[in-house]
Amino acid sequence: MTYRARVASINEAVGQATIAVPVTFHDGGAAVSDTVPLDVGGVKVPHAFTKEWCDRQGLKDEAGSVVVLRSWQGPNVALVSLGADDQVAEHYRQGGAGALRAAGESSVAFLLPTEGLGDPLSVAQALIEGALLASYNFKDAGPDATFDVVPIGAPLPSVEAHDEVTKGVERGTLIADAVNWAKFLVDSPADAMAPRELANEIDRRLSRDEHVQIEVWTEPKIKEERLGGLLGVGRGSAQPTRLVYATYDPQPGKQLPHVALVGKGITFDSGGLSIKAHEKMMTMKTDMSGAAIVMAALSLASVLALQVRVTAIAPLAENLLGDSATKPGDVLTIRNGMTIEVLNTDAEGRLVLADGLSLAVEANPDVIIDVATLTGAQSVALGDEVGALFATDDVLALQILAASERSGEPFWRLPLVDRYESHIGSDVADMKNMGKPLKAGSIVAALLLRRFTDDKPWAHLDIAGPARSEAAHGYITKGATAFSTRTLLEYLEALANSAR
Repeated sequence: MTYRARVASINEAVGQATIAVPVTFHDGGAAVSDTVPLDVGGVKVPHAFTKEWCDRQGLKDEAGSVVVLRSWQGPNVALVSLGADDQVAEHYRQGGAGALRAAGESSVAFLLPTEGLGDPLSVAQALIEGALLASYNFKDAGPDATFDVVPIGAPLPSVEAHDEVTKGVERGTLIADAVNWAKFLVDSPADAMAPRELANEIDRRLSRDEHVQIEVWTEPKIKEERLGGLLGVGRGSAQPTRLVYATYDPQPGKQLPHVALVGKGITFDSGGLSIKAHEKMMTMKTDMSGAAIVMAALSLASVLALQVRVTAIAPLAENLLGDSATKPGDVLTIRNGMTIEVLNTDAEGRLVLADGLSLAVEANPDVIIDVATLTGAQSVALGDEVGALFATDDVLALQILAASERSGEPFWRLPLVDRYESHIGSDVADMKNMGKPLKAGSIVAALLLRRFTDDKPWAHLDIAGPARSEAAHGYITKGATAFSTRTLLEYLEALANSAR
């Protein structure tokens, strides 16, 4: 089902197959806002529910829980839980997803009480994000339908509240579209989204964005630019290697905050000659999530006209085991001149990111952030719903964690333990690309990347676990999640606002 979001009136709402009514919980049960009509399309809507009734019907105090009151003649009414707090944006994301799934494959209208809302724009944005993210389906877009947001008040919402809701719906639509685009890139079969094809898809998308310049580097250019890590990873595949270099600058010549984003773009990872087990290889098209995410974040900076400069760099390669593949023991020279002994060809992400980070340093940004499905150790430590954050700057770390909380994409900061630098010491190169077996794998990988940041404020987002979901839940769909796209957007927007 392809959903289109819009703001609608109560008269338009009663014509939809499903009308969603938000419910807030309290100690004695649950309640509907007094501004919601008692009669919705001919269906009587109670405004108070006992705890016993909620328990019996399965309506829980968890945001996104839904009970549908079915009607023979009028629309179905979906009671959508917002938990105990109707001011939290994440509760509306879950509520939007719950309402959409309750509607099945039909249009739905969500009645949004605006009286007492502290931030109607953020609430409406979150509601649409949740609904449209939940509607994503790679395999079958289905027929068109609408997700209507109906601002209501007593007797009508204020003009300001209505305008804020309208802006929120527009923003939520743009954000969900970019995230779903990134999910589509990741979910595409590896043979359809090899480095050349991925670069072309990114070029097509970003070329329509204002104030964006994009370059796609082919192998001759990559060789000329001395990207030894990227070339070393890609040489085992018949698919040509690419690098995408994109910039967004809304006011050339003006001093704006400048952030460089680097995304790992391994379109398929077999492990190379250090080949993965079959079951570990089946989802390795997900290994280009970082590239899709940073390009989606740059695109959003443009469509939302953020007053911040963004440089996004995505090294793209397949890691296969052809007759030219890098061998354990080979030494690769990165763009900045440092050398890496490759003892594990399945630790390839840090090799391409080393080149990407070196390029990012040369762009002279204020901050560098990289995103990568980098280590299995990350998912062992934090599971598949929490990302790992490493940072060389405490202020930057706090800013990203705050952005993470606003986006609903949880991160946990892990330490950069200097003593573990010895784990990547090499006898023949500046470093080796693997540490000690089963010892601080995520930390050691981050320490290697830190060597290529030239002491600039830098954050590393390891999303190996949450980049993919094995089942749908809330507004997360099965498959690619594009986890951290919305966090990066929140960070960029806060940075732009703070510089005004």
